[in-house]
Amino acid sequence: MELTKQFSDDQYATALESWSWLLEPHGKTPRFTSLFGDVFLEDEEGAWWFLDTFEGELVHGWASRAQLIAELETEEGQDRYLLGSLAMAAFHRRGLSLSDDEVYAYAPPPVITRSFAVDEIQVFRFTVAINLAGQLHRQLRSVPTD
Repeated sequence: MELTKQFSDDQYATALESWSWLLEPHGKTPRFTSLFGDVFLEDEEGAWWFLDTFEGELVHGWASRAQLIAELETEEGQDRYLLGSLAMAAFHRRGLSLSDDEVYAYAPPPVITRSFAVDEIQVFRFTVAINLAGQLHRQLRSVPTD
């Protein structure tokens, strides 16, 4: 089972529109995603970044594509960045398959429930799931913490 997906430039633009508060300044190009829609981006210097849509974080992870691929080829890297075990469970245990424009997502999202239960995984259009996640994380960051 392939644990990554690629989308068109238009799909990335729509999905990432609500993440502009985190992705500015520009200069990072989305290259591929996990099956959960977390986005791997390459900057102008060839370094790679990871947009974690569950935590709402942009992580500078790798100095080169070779370093990124090497990490994603490990079991630990697949589980951390591609959520490989969860994707396999969604497919094999739940029978959830993805069309070309879909990813797995949680409803409600883990940022609210703190649950990563396989039974809560659903199938959504990539553009919708990632755009909504960006809106939610931005709103949660603006909530005062007293």
